[in-house]
Amino acid sequence: MNKRPLPIITISCLFIASGVFGIAYHFGEINVQRPFEFDVIISLFIRLLAIAGGVFTLRGANWGRWLLLVWICYHVLISIVHPLSQLIVHCVLFVAVAYFLFRPQVSAFFRHTNDDPEEQEKKGG
Repeated sequence: MNKRPLPIITISCLFIASGVFGIAYHFGEINVQRPFEFDVIISLFIRLLAIAGGVFTLRGANWGRWLLLVWICYHVLISIVHPLSQLIVHCVLFVAVAYFLFRPQVSAFFRHTNDDPEEQEKKGG
């Protein structure tokens, strides 16, 4: 079995934590009279995407790492209208996530977990 690389564990856990803390934060913004406001629902959905991307990246799903990259790319795009410091931080995070999730050693892990359906069947996946 191909061992899960440390960058996958680290980045996945950071995205899961970011999603969980983001959801907890946005629960404080929910208006009791209008709990289903569009912007709150979208924020919660985006946080759920971070959690899903982190979980499925940990499990070796190639699309999970692409979801994480798209998630951070979205944050780069929305930070264009925010202070320059936020844009710089999100750009640095984007480059770091892209570098660590798409290095050859890490890509080999995703190829191994995706190319062996018999082994996945034995694991129950």
